[in-house]
Amino acid sequence: MFQGQIAVRLASMAGASSQNFFEGTEKLLEVWFTGGSEGSDLRDVKQESWEKLLRVVRCEIISKTSNADMDAYVLSESSMFVTQSRFILKTCGRTTLLLAVEPLMELVQEQCGFKKVLDVFYSRKKFSKPEQQHTIHQSFDEEIAHLDKMFKRAKLGLFSDGAAYTLGRINKDCWHLYTMDAVGVMEPDQTVELLMWEMCPDTMQIFTKKLCQDGQEATKKSGICDIIPGVQIDDFLFDPCGYSMNGLLPGGYYITIHVTPEPHCSYVSFESNVPQENYMELMEKVLNTFKPGKFLMTVFANKESIAKDNHKRLEDKDYVPGYTRTDHQFCTFKNYNLTYSHFTRPII
Repeated sequence: MFQGQIAVRLASMAGASSQNFFEGTEKLLEVWFTGGSEGSDLRDVKQESWEKLLRVVRCEIISKTSNADMDAYVLSESSMFVTQSRFILKTCGRTTLLLAVEPLMELVQEQCGFKKVLDVFYSRKKFSKPEQQHTIHQSFDEEIAHLDKMFKRAKLGLFSDGAAYTLGRINKDCWHLYTMDAVGVMEPDQTVELLMWEMCPDTMQIFTKKLCQDGQEATKKSGICDIIPGVQIDDFLFDPCGYSMNGLLPGGYYITIHVTPEPHCSYVSFESNVPQENYMELMEKVLNTFKPGKFLMTVFANKESIAKDNHKRLEDKDYVPGYTRTDHQFCTFKNYNLTYSHFTRPII
């Protein structure tokens, strides 16, 4: 089954025709649980149960790495992270992530005893080819309707309405977010994402079997290993091309990077929850590593996080080395601040 799933991914990634287009843009789901006993822990879920859940999503586990705070899984389509009370699933391609929401709730209650959902975050960039997605993911409106239906059920333990947002230009590049209209998470929490496209062809060659033998070589040759020093890295290089990595740090912190290198659909995502007062230096490291033509950056931090005022560092950043900002939005809701910025290389 695992080899079959990889073959499906490789078939969609190979070639340069429109019928072989691969949607690198990920769907990202984060769920925080509560209401369990003192010893309730999502990491107690058996791997075969995660594998069964991921079959609903149409992806599989390639490898797993762990530290004292988190289990991280590299998937055939992106990544999954599990801590004591938080579940993160990030999937690309034509995966059906939202079909896993209801079985996830049932699984967590059955194996861990968590009776309630504390908070939910679902987000994604606008798809390049939404018509190629499963019907549930072809529009954000469909996704909203499905999430509203799931989380209005009393058996899932939520008693607040969903709230949906779109940031950026809806007729061009934009970013969607669905969350719960409640205070939710009160411990320090932050996430920074850089979603990049129109990638440098020379850089993308690193993430092919023509130039590198395995993930470890691609990680070193690209400079990914230097973005955040000291990270415990689990990486994978697909055949003939494509790359995924998870990196863990003590304290429940992670980074994850995914690369779709083909010129006709090149795309790279970087995501981390490492807390920083100012993400500008990290952003520049990522940009220098991948050299995209365009990128969007989101910084999501609650009032308990040291990153809560990061938006102030970004307000006057109309220009970063090599890029001009074309959009910038700031939102404050629930217990979180959210900053969205879109940058592009000037045409010379």
